[in-house]
Amino acid sequence: MINLLRSASRAAIVLALSTPIAAIAGTITGTVSDGTGTRALQSTQLRLVELGRIAEAGRDGDYRFPDVAPGTYTIEARYVGADPVRVTVIVPEAGDVDANIRIGSDVDASIIVVGQVANQASALSRQRAADGVESVLTRDAIGQFPDQNAAESMRRLPGVNILNDQGEGRFVSVRGLDPELNAASINGTRIPAPESDVRSVALDVIPSELIESIEIKKSLTPDMDADTIGASIEINTTSAFDRKKDLYSVKLEGSYNEFADALTPKGSFDFSTRLSDRFGIAGGASYYKRKFESDNVEAADWNQTEDGTVYAEEIQYRDYDVERERIGGSLSFDWLATDTTKLYARGLYSQFKDQEYRGDVIFIMDEEPASGTATSAQFTDADGRIEVRRRMKDRLETQKIKSLTVGGETNTGPWKITYAGSWSEASERENGSVDPTRFRARFDGDGVDVGFDYADPMKPRYTVTGNTDLFYDPSEYGFNELEQTVLSDAKDREYVVRADISRAFTMDGGTFTVQTGMKSRWREKSYNLEAAVYDGYDGDYTLADVLGGQTYRIQDILPQASHTGPTEFFNANKGNFELNALDTLLNSTTSDYSVKEDVLAAYLLGRWDSQALRVIGGVRMEQTKNDIRAFVTETDADENVTITPNRFGCNYMNWLPSLTVRYEPVNNLVFRLGGYKSLVRPKLSNLAPRFDINEDREASLGNPNLKPYSAWNADFSAEWYFGTNAALTGGLFWKSIKDFVVEQRITTPGTIYGVDYEELTTFINGDKAKIKGLELSYSQVFSFLPAPFDGLLLNANYTYTDAKGTVLTDGDISDPRQIPLASASKNTFNLVVGYEKGPISLRAAGTFRDKYLDELGSEADQDRYVDSHFQVDLSARYRITPKLRVFAEWINVTNEPYFAYQNYAGGKRVLQFEEYNWTAKFGVTANF
Repeated sequence: MINLLRSASRAAIVLALSTPIAAIAGTITGTVSDGTGTRALQSTQLRLVELGRIAEAGRDGDYRFPDVAPGTYTIEARYVGADPVRVTVIVPEAGDVDANIRIGSDVDASIIVVGQVANQASALSRQRAADGVESVLTRDAIGQFPDQNAAESMRRLPGVNILNDQGEGRFVSVRGLDPELNAASINGTRIPAPESDVRSVALDVIPSELIESIEIKKSLTPDMDADTIGASIEINTTSAFDRKKDLYSVKLEGSYNEFADALTPKGSFDFSTRLSDRFGIAGGASYYKRKFESDNVEAADWNQTEDGTVYAEEIQYRDYDVERERIGGSLSFDWLATDTTKLYARGLYSQFKDQEYRGDVIFIMDEEPASGTATSAQFTDADGRIEVRRRMKDRLETQKIKSLTVGGETNTGPWKITYAGSWSEASERENGSVDPTRFRARFDGDGVDVGFDYADPMKPRYTVTGNTDLFYDPSEYGFNELEQTVLSDAKDREYVVRADISRAFTMDGGTFTVQTGMKSRWREKSYNLEAAVYDGYDGDYTLADVLGGQTYRIQDILPQASHTGPTEFFNANKGNFELNALDTLLNSTTSDYSVKEDVLAAYLLGRWDSQALRVIGGVRMEQTKNDIRAFVTETDADENVTITPNRFGCNYMNWLPSLTVRYEPVNNLVFRLGGYKSLVRPKLSNLAPRFDINEDREASLGNPNLKPYSAWNADFSAEWYFGTNAALTGGLFWKSIKDFVVEQRITTPGTIYGVDYEELTTFINGDKAKIKGLELSYSQVFSFLPAPFDGLLLNANYTYTDAKGTVLTDGDISDPRQIPLASASKNTFNLVVGYEKGPISLRAAGTFRDKYLDELGSEADQDRYVDSHFQVDLSARYRITPKLRVFAEWINVTNEPYFAYQNYAGGKRVLQFEEYNWTAKFGVTANF
């Protein structure tokens, strides 16, 4: 089959070579920029009026009309936010002609290239010019996003939402779907994931100051990688040719978190300069430190007594104190080597450090409650043991992402050739962390009673009565276990080479293009864990030896260990700690794995472009090979350990047809229709045939027999661009997915490979899933209103997603169960109201995301859901001078928490609750 596609590609090239070129024909070339010559206006739509041919301005504003007969022609240029411009061009009898076009005011660049209005104009222009359904986020001419953080800005895009981690936007959800169904790239290179257990990349790892634009492509054409069902997220760093004038920008920012009561710094510098007409350099550097705190409650093993009292067998109260530090840099070289060839090299480096201290108290109930009500449960140690654990986690984790892409583009007559090679690497490393130290007390017949109040379903509280002196005495909590992460080393590396060639044929009323290309990707992801477990101490060691305080606000959880006390005690007295050789061996071998994934892709497409109609059709082939290696560790009754390396391989091929239609019957009214097939490969870590278990006896088991998702997709949209900077769009989407992957949690204790577990998590393929939905979006600048209301802006969008699938309970074909797809929110909504006039720029944004299934339980009442989330953010900017601005942001104004639950015994039962409070940011930006 690969040979068949190669033969078809060769035939297309031979056909193109054998087609005669007009004896006398020239090429019209040029660039499009704003009226002041400050910035290239990417995606400007250009029309050669007399011939009905169209072209689109590229990233550096350039455009081409090849094969144009001698004569006089009119070029019409349209860009959202500006009036159309027409220029006259004379094509000579021999040779080519340049026609540079400027749009907008030649005095005030702010009209279409600076500020919120400029951001919207650029985004709508690129959306309008796109082949398929697409949303775009861009910086303006002076390097500003609509918000100070790229993730926060992306929240506002149609059909896009951001999943938070500890109060910060990190993972991108498109159309309410799981972030794992997206694929992300930097400068055309897929981003590997630093974490050992995911494919998706946390967006906050990449500093926003290094990003020029983010394109979220929700439909695919044959020349695109097909490994997405949600969207292809394409991140582009700055190029020197993005702007016609040099840019030097400095930003200084302070960040304040109300919980942490700490002010932390952020600073960045970025630049773009042309050293000559043919060579430019662009880049930047960024530093950010953030301190914050969060209060957390987690519960597990909900149960019900015969008299109807509902209770959790285990509850944890967690106190987080976190400090994150990001350092990033990018550098880009652009060279116009000849009049027909552009070359580039783009590099990116990002480092993310996460220092986390987590103190907690854990209650583990051995018996049912002695009494209870509809909202409470009372336990006494006279009925059975009440175990209380107090832990401190001291973990420093470092993530790095590195990427280098070199490539170019050659245009000669009707031919276009693009080529690139890239290397990218991501890593996550932890060494020396004490994660965690556990102290324990077991109360059994000691007169200790504990009551839990569930009246607030998100935040159950506890009360201790009876022998409270014993409960609160830190010396009663003796050392129980310590796990030291000697080394945790996750690596993900990928090499890519690709080449594409196309030939345009000029015809009456339009242009037909034949294009083909090949791409090869070589990826390897591995994880190595060396963890030492100590469960004894030669001497006296209790919580009293390392006593500290708390920053927890939900309730008093003292006594607690200090942040660094347990680590310092361990390092000073390491010789007295007793190593558990068995658990150390199990922890250090069961997690390790290595997976190689090689993907060979080729495609062939045909493209028709005319004034009103664009049709792109073709087929893509992707062949995937996996080499999967891990270890299975078995323990017999005498605790003898057998470690067996295992290896699996798989090889599969996917043929992926695609058809995209863009129809513009009249100016500013665009219809799109697309149908295509795509796939999403399973997480590499889930494929690893390994068995892993943690200190709480919670185990996970890989599945090398997982199949990739495969999906048929259809999109339809209608877009109306009206006024000077406004658009109303509506779209429908439909997806039929086979072999989707779900995480299954089995809460019944058991034994596997001779190792006892309390809870087992594994991964299975579901049967089939259907996704259908609706997207609506409205954007407008109200410049037609009387002053002072002519500075108002509005962006509103809504997405409805119905995503359902079927799984077989315990693999039993006679016991199917319908579920919503993981991380699929039914309703998402964004509303942004802005005001921009003169030196003032204001913005208020609200973002809503519906509940979603987070984890599949063995029964419906054990499924884990994440509750709906509504967040309000405010921002303001003031221009002191044309080159100096001050700004302020207020994030999560309403202190919206994270709440995960299960629907058990007629109510929402908390599994995890976490709140972070608001964060304020303020600072100054200067341009030179």
